[in-house]
Parts: sequence; C-alpha cells; structure tokens
Amino acid sequence: MKKNIAVLVGGYSSEFDISIQSGNVVYKHLDREFYTPYLVHITDNRWFHIDNSEKKHSIDKNDFSLTINGNKIIFDAAFNTIHGTPGEDGLLQAYFELVDIPQTACDFYQATLTFNKRDCISTLKPYGIPTATNYFLNKGDVINNKAIIDTVGLPCFVKANKAGSSYGVSKVNQEEELLPAIEHAYKEDDEIIIESFLSGTEVSVGVIQHNGKDIVLPITEIVSENDFFDYEAKYEGKSQEITPARLSKKDTEKVENLALKVYKTLKMKGFSRSEYIFHNGEPHFIEMNTTPGLSEASILPQQAIAYGITLKELFSGAIEACMIKKKST
Repeated sequence: MKKNIAVLVGGYSSEFDISIQSGNVVYKHLDREFYTPYLVHITDNRWFHIDNSEKKHSIDKNDFSLTINGNKIIFDAAFNTIHGTPGEDGLLQAYFELVDIPQTACDFYQATLTFNKRDCISTLKPYGIPTATNYFLNKGDVINNKAIIDTVGLPCFVKANKAGSSYGVSKVNQEEELLPAIEHAYKEDDEIIIESFLSGTEVSVGVIQHNGKDIVLPITEIVSENDFFDYEAKYEGKSQEITPARLSKKDTEKVENLALKVYKTLKMKGFSRSEYIFHNGEPHFIEMNTTPGLSEASILPQQAIAYGITLKELFSGAIEACMIKKKST
C-alpha cells in the first residue's frame, strides 16, 4: 500500500518563498509508485492542504490528519522542507514527536541547537572544531565598538543569530558601518553573532543518511560575485557553485573528515549542509543548515546528483530513513 506523505512548505520566517520552491521539487520527484504526496502549507494562522480544485482543507493539529470529502487521511511521514521557524528550529520536530509521526529532518534538540549559530559553535569548540573568533550581542546590550573590534578585528561579519538564507547578514569593513549592520541584524533576530573575517576558499558540504549510512556528498566550492555568499549570491545567480570543489586531495579529505565529525558529534540525522572556509590552510566551521534548499538549483541536490543519487532516490531515502528510525524506537 502506498504511504501518505505530507510535504511541509511555508513557515513563519523570511524564507517562506524559498520553502515553497523546495517543497514543490520534493512533491514533483516523490516516487508515485510508493508514495501519495500532499503539499501541506504551514502558515501563521492555518495549516492546510489545497486540493486540485483549489479548495483548502485544514489540518487537524490534534493528530496531524486531513479530512477530504469525509475521508480521513492519516500521514505515514512528514517531509520537512520548511526553512527557518518552525521547521528548522525544532518546533515542528517536537510536535511530530508528540503526535508520533516520523519526519525527515533531524530531531528537535539538534534542530534547536544548529539553528542557534552561537550555541552550535559553543557546543562544537570543545570537540576541537575550528571556528571564527566571535562576539555575542543581545538586543538592549550596550554596543562597545572598541571591544567588538578588539575582539574580532576588521573586516568582520555581523549576523542575525537565528536566521537563514543570509538574511540579517552584513560584512563590515569600517567602524562606522558597525552600528548600521547591527541594526540590520536586529530586524531578523534579537540575538547577534559578530565573527572575525576568514580569508580563503569557501565550501559547502552535504552530509546525509542514505541506505543506512552517513554519506559525505561531493563538495561544492562557492565563488561569490558579491562581497560574500549573500542572498543574491545564493538565489539570484550572483555566484558560481562548483561541484566538485577545486581542492587538493588532502584538503578534500580534511573537510570531509571535519564535516562527518560535526555531523556525528551533533548526533544528526537526515540531510545537512554545512559551510566551511579554508583559513590558513585549515577548514573552519561556519554554520549548519538542517533543512537545506532542495530546488533543482540548490547545492545539496547538485551534490547528490554528482554522487550518483537521483532526486527521486534522495527523497525516497529520506522518507525510508525516518520511518526505519521510528520502528527502531
């Protein structure tokens, strides 16, 4: 019997439209021989499915079920393509654990931890994971330009702590740019991380669970036309994404081993895509995305195809992995 799969799209953040793109690709490529997919929109005021006649059917949040024409549909699994809150910060993961429905992303604690850039870096540092030097600010804190610059130097990056797709990120070259960058970041989050500038090759590394194994996918080198890998570079063609990356065998092994160590240290499952910069010859961890973009042009699907995994196989593998995990618990 075919399994009913809820493909979750939308969310409550600035990444709403990007999530719709990812979800539509998953919906398109799910293997209809084994799955019956339903696009489920998660919005601030309603969770719903739109049928072929454009009618909206509300999701019953008590058990995450759907009723269409008197027929109650129980979902076998949820495919999480929501970037930002509530799909990437642990809220939906916790909900699905409570209603006992497997979902394809990592567990709720890992989602909460990795979505919080400051907490994730602080967790990884004791394990010897190299990172940039950083300085933390909360909204309402006194802003001491000298203390910030003495700590991280110039240029530096100012980032919203809990945001994705480079929303709320600025590169600061001069001291007078610091306050406007902080104000920009506060529009996305009430917590900020300020990081030292790391000079070197930037790469993106996908690690997934597939056929019962943790797999490091071919590495992607990021060459941005802009000052850094910002929103334009990610989504509006202002960058080159070169897969496999133009790295030596030694550097490839370094960042593969580091990415796998990060994945295992955080006890991850499902898809992840982490960013690293080779600074002084060593890869430094920047951040991890636990519901990475899944459009045909997104990095992780490119990497999977380069590895030899089709999108149909990639998405089927994610569903089967989360369902196997449920059976084993």
